[in-house]
Amino acid sequence: MAEANRNNIERFTGFGSLYDQNRPSAPNEVVKIITAYLKGRPKLVMDVGCGTGLSTFLWLNEADEIIGVEPNDDMRNVAVSHWEALQKPLSLKFVKAYSHQLGMPDETADIITCSQSFHWMEPESTLKEFARVLRPNGVFAAYDCDWPPACDWRLEEHYNRLYALVDHKLAQLLPHESKAHKWDKEKHLYQIEQSGLFSFAKEIVFHNWETCDAVRYANIALSQGGLQTALKLGVKELEGAFEEFRSHVEEVFSGETKDILFSYRMRIGIRK
Repeated sequence: MAEANRNNIERFTGFGSLYDQNRPSAPNEVVKIITAYLKGRPKLVMDVGCGTGLSTFLWLNEADEIIGVEPNDDMRNVAVSHWEALQKPLSLKFVKAYSHQLGMPDETADIITCSQSFHWMEPESTLKEFARVLRPNGVFAAYDCDWPPACDWRLEEHYNRLYALVDHKLAQLLPHESKAHKWDKEKHLYQIEQSGLFSFAKEIVFHNWETCDAVRYANIALSQGGLQTALKLGVKELEGAFEEFRSHVEEVFSGETKDILFSYRMRIGIRK
């Protein structure tokens, strides 16, 4: 496994439960959009880079078979614990594999999704593998939400300042060979188009409101891999900066819950 891939995978070790409890679940629009392009109920859906399964359980009762693919043991174990709590539905399983080595026969999947994950995958080898595994006219969909969720402009600006500091500190502290590599989300559609593996590609924008309290909003920021990496490195300045952000969140929410808006960008490709 390439060093960049190892760094990308290990970035998410140690905070699977925090991630699972605070990140947004994939909205039902995902199923509606993708199945509309597929023109029917999928026999097999593969959710690659599925993490704790927030984007995988969405497909229960919507597909005959679902496979969640996640190379990080910590994240995948959280997904498996949820699967066990649901009495181990036979239509769903979680496996350890990589986006460029799915270990599946040719032309077996109707749908492959990447929720908040495609930017951690080497796009050329990944798209070749996805096209190999997808059936003709099968759908690949990579979708991500924008950070931070819309709530209060001063709080969002504080969130952005916190992460500018995170990026600055990581650039100072991490040697190049230890850094995770993130591909530009804005180039997802271009990569799908330029691969030559898909007959149609498009970007779709949609939104989803969720209810949130101060604890969750602060923990959404805490669940970001960059901040987690910096805290693991013992950056005391960021501990203080996060506590300042948490206090601001508590001030804005004032003990109440608020509706926050997640904006999503989905890039799809229809396999030739």
